Amino acid sequence: MAVRPPTNDTDDPESIEFGIAAIDERLSRWDVSFPVTTAELAETYGEEQIPVTPSGKTVPFRAVLTRIETEHFDKRQELLNTLHPVLEAEREKHSGGLINRLRSLLPF
Repeated sequence: MAVRPPTNDTDDPESIEFGIAAIDERLSRWDVSFPVTTAELAETYGEEQIPVTPSGKTVPFRAVLTRIETEHFDKRQELLNTLHPVLEAEREKHSGGLINRLRSLLPF
């Protein structure tokens, strides 16, 4: 049995961006220019809610920023690379345990 490859169609109402993909999308929407500091991001976008799970569990962007030690980012990819482990930890923390992980593997 073959699995259909995912499409790049982001208009699907059932799909939700979470974690680093959500941050990447928001950086584009917010039109963040680099270099940028953590303090500038927290001041301007700190209250924005970032989805960290496929089910839509969110955390404030400020909470993510407080968990990193870097204070200055010259490039977008540098920021994304720094935020990725924090977002993964949040996803694991809110994943819902074994039952939800098994449920996410099933096609229905």
